[in-house]
Amino acid sequence: MAVNARLYSAQQVQALDQRTIAQGVPGFALMMQAGQAALDELIKRWPEARRLCILCGSGNNAGDGYVMAALARQKGLAVQVLALRAPDELQGEAGDAVRLARESGVSINDWHPGFEIPFETDVIIDALLGTGTRGEIRPPFDGAIARINAAPQPVVALDIPSGLHADTGALLGETVGADLTVTFIARKFGLYTGQAPDVTGEIVLAPLSVAGATLSESDHTGELLVPERLQITLLRRRPTTHKGHCGHLLVVGGQPGFGGSTIMSAETAARLGAGLVSLATASVHIPPALTRCPEMMVHEARNGLDIEALIDKATAVLIGPGLGQGAWGQGLMQAVMNASGPRLVDADGLHLLAAGYAGERRDNWILTPHPGEAAMLLGCSVAEVQADRYQAALALQRRYGGVIVLKGAGTLVVGGEGADACFISPFGNPGMASGGMGDVLGGMIASLLVQGLSPLEAAASGVLIHGLAADDAARDQGERGLLASDLACYARRRANPDRR
Repeated sequence: MAVNARLYSAQQVQALDQRTIAQGVPGFALMMQAGQAALDELIKRWPEARRLCILCGSGNNAGDGYVMAALARQKGLAVQVLALRAPDELQGEAGDAVRLARESGVSINDWHPGFEIPFETDVIIDALLGTGTRGEIRPPFDGAIARINAAPQPVVALDIPSGLHADTGALLGETVGADLTVTFIARKFGLYTGQAPDVTGEIVLAPLSVAGATLSESDHTGELLVPERLQITLLRRRPTTHKGHCGHLLVVGGQPGFGGSTIMSAETAARLGAGLVSLATASVHIPPALTRCPEMMVHEARNGLDIEALIDKATAVLIGPGLGQGAWGQGLMQAVMNASGPRLVDADGLHLLAAGYAGERRDNWILTPHPGEAAMLLGCSVAEVQADRYQAALALQRRYGGVIVLKGAGTLVVGGEGADACFISPFGNPGMASGGMGDVLGGMIASLLVQGLSPLEAAASGVLIHGLAADDAARDQGERGLLASDLACYARRRANPDRR
């Protein structure tokens, strides 16, 4: 996969910066490139902009802002810099950037709490706080950020929106809500998960003069899922392929009154190419399941004994949607846990796993919790999970093994061989805030699993297809009113990348 899809911690990006300087690229040259890249992106999106207001703090993030101010002024734009730290106190490359801005005729004013963003401003630039910010946002920065967010003009964040944690995507208090984030050198992990999607706007990478070899040889934390991945993982089938080559998935769940979830999981698995799909559910759900998707094989599950033979015939099992946590669900869960084959555990299956199988750890399963279920599995609060989703996913993987899919904005996939792979999906939209989306995701992942993908690759590709399909559906008919069952046809198209 392309190196620019890799995700880095703030510390790893700092090491890349230092390594590039050691290779002979001056630090100020990198700063000049950052300022130019940000200005180019601004002009590309707002070509009529003539007046810029740049808020600068301290350190290299402020230096990027002063350089951008100088370059904009040299281009004939009107520029005002509001300084939250005395410009003369800035050292090194940031100090050089201040001198360049002054030599270019940039107006620099000290920020004070009563200051308002000038009404005539066309675009606001956030150069307040960089990727090293860790603690709570304090005065005067919180007040300045509040002013930015209250202003009607579009906002460009340099490297990262001020107030956003570069590693976790958590908000550290008042945080700039950007329309565009131009991030430098490499993609920061925290830009793509947690609460980051609420504040980053569009993200554009400006790699500067950091060589591809330097990036490929450096440590990174994870990888961004990209559509091109499907061209590699979902190859065209051989002409002689038959259903026996494409796996047999057994979906288990759906206590009386909760059959919709399992029916959607099973139908979606069929739509994504599983050769055979069986559904073991309460008898009341058999007619609607067959009406909805006559291609699936539907069986009554009165207890665990009823599904033992089905488990033996299946390539993999998906258990959990609509399962319930009572005696019926417990019996089915026990039958699945007694078998050794691959499985995907979701929803009520996760609750039963935590309650009855403490200490159980397997390499061939996929667990797909949302933040509430992750908190339950870890014995912590949802807030703690969301404060550092990556560490929460790692903790789940260390405890349970296999592959963990931590759902939510910026869904994380963690695990695989070595247990250190991590993927983030940048796709998906608010229209997915409706019932059944997780059930459909489980069906997608399980379908790819029985078709021969490894648990890690099935999870990563399933999450990718899920987000892309939802975005395709929203693009056609809008986000509001998007239903989980709408995704199947779009997912099928994405699962056949050679036909797009």
